[in-house]
Amino acid sequence: MLRTLYRQIGQYKRASLLTPVFTSLEVVMDVLIPYVTAMLIDRGINAGDMGAVYMYGGIMVLMACLSLAFGIISGRQVAYASTGFAANLRAAMYRNIQRFSFSDIDRFSTSGLITRMTVDVNNLQNAYQQILRVTVRAPFRLLFSIFMCFVIDIRLSYIFIIATLILGVALYFIITRVARLFSRVFVQYDELNASVQENVAGVRVVKAFVREEYEHTKFGRAAQLLHNLYVRAESLMALNHPVMNMVVYGCIIALSWFGAQFVVADTLTTGELTSLFTYVMSILQSMMMLSMIFVMITQSAASGKRVADVIEAQPDIQNPKRPITEVPDGRIDFNKVYFAYRSGSGEYALCHINLHIHAGETVGVIGGTGSGKTSMVNLISRLYDVSRGSVCVGGNDVRRYDLTTLRNAVAVVLQQNTLFSGTILDNLRWGNPHATEDDCRQACRWAAADEFIDDMPDGYHSSIEQGGTNLSGGQRQRLCIARALLKHPQVLVLDDSTSACDNDTDARIRQALAHDIPQTTKLIIAQRISSVRHCDRIIVLDGGHLIGFDTHDNLMKTCAVYREIAAIQEHDGGDFDHPLYVRKRTSSGHKSKSNQTTRERRK
Repeated sequence: MLRTLYRQIGQYKRASLLTPVFTSLEVVMDVLIPYVTAMLIDRGINAGDMGAVYMYGGIMVLMACLSLAFGIISGRQVAYASTGFAANLRAAMYRNIQRFSFSDIDRFSTSGLITRMTVDVNNLQNAYQQILRVTVRAPFRLLFSIFMCFVIDIRLSYIFIIATLILGVALYFIITRVARLFSRVFVQYDELNASVQENVAGVRVVKAFVREEYEHTKFGRAAQLLHNLYVRAESLMALNHPVMNMVVYGCIIALSWFGAQFVVADTLTTGELTSLFTYVMSILQSMMMLSMIFVMITQSAASGKRVADVIEAQPDIQNPKRPITEVPDGRIDFNKVYFAYRSGSGEYALCHINLHIHAGETVGVIGGTGSGKTSMVNLISRLYDVSRGSVCVGGNDVRRYDLTTLRNAVAVVLQQNTLFSGTILDNLRWGNPHATEDDCRQACRWAAADEFIDDMPDGYHSSIEQGGTNLSGGQRQRLCIARALLKHPQVLVLDDSTSACDNDTDARIRQALAHDIPQTTKLIIAQRISSVRHCDRIIVLDGGHLIGFDTHDNLMKTCAVYREIAAIQEHDGGDFDHPLYVRKRTSSGHKSKSNQTTRERRK
């Protein structure tokens, strides 16, 4: 972890080295001032020598000015170094997150990644700032002050040694308990962020179902748990102050008692006693600073581990050593494919999938909820890797391709359509940054998006709000299809991407895809048989198993599940998760364990 974090200091190493240098010089000036004060009192004021008063007073002013200058330089350098360190941490995390596969994101969770890039990095920035400045200032000030106490009077110095031991034991007791609490605090931060993210993203649904009070209660529970953990941690940290006060006042009483006796006995001067009082406060303040540093380091250690985990994480999906950089055609082959979202769990989302799709073929994919449709197409563009078997595109295993080459050749329009803030052209050019406006217009005609774009005030230069909230669901779907078409892919996957479009628009999109890009292999996942019945062939999935792969007419003759889906959609409006379908499937004798579990949940 420390090595990973150290590498992120990067170009800020010079500032990181200058900070402790100037901090040390500042401390030297601060520590010498009380010693000069003692000489001013003893050799100037008590001796009635105004020349000595002016000389030592001038030296004190000079030292104070130097201390101020060194402090300013140190402060500027530490601010530059700590903020730069935080910027490098965020950049390194973000760069690695961009390489993550879907399984990596599932492992860390979206809310967890947000917490690490905000709360955890802020903790590390503050800790680094304290380490560079206070961690140097406090020990130096402590050691120099103790040294000066020994120089002045070795007998009274033992008071500070005893005080230091008492504070050290107290700090150890506090830190060991606070560390465990802060580890739990950051886990709770993830849960709190997840609640906020989910609520804000789904605010329209929350309001539509009048669930504001429920969401408020759920958030309140997460916030209360975080509050309770912080109260316990801060309560332990608060013990620093009473312990410190007890030690400070004990030292002052002891120093006053023994110091007065030494002054009366003429073995200690008044100036030396005055400087000892200054040093005792300096020593104990340094101890307090050290205690706060230890607590902060303890807190930031948990953050450092979480941040380093993201930076060090090796994505599950990586480029091969000698990747293939060209996809010959759009052939797709699934060879005895098994796939599980959790490796080694044995809970397969897909089981023994064997199928072969020709280049340029249009293939429909249909099946009930949870049947594995999306899981299957995610394997084609290698958003996930198979657990067993192989998926081939253009005759080559997808694991042999350069990832950029493969994903440019396999365009996927996912179920959740995501648009970004900017103009319509900006969003379309995600598919091809070099696309001309004419290219974009052509892709929008194929996706039946040109009609509503032409009706907008600024046409293709119209602004889209974040997430595309100023567009309807069908409009977002059509823009995402156009964006994918601009890649000129070998394979186009439409994952239920016309579900929000009316039947007429759906038909026009299918017709355009069939006539205008005939060489592209098209996989169309749909809930409606009407969307896939005209495909060259149709894949039927049930419980992760391939139970049919043929034309519509042949499937109506040979595949009982397909006939049931067709019958239910004809009579019940297209819901093949209807109880009738579940009842028929239960009695059909299908033995898939995962499908049985799915049916039990539906019941």
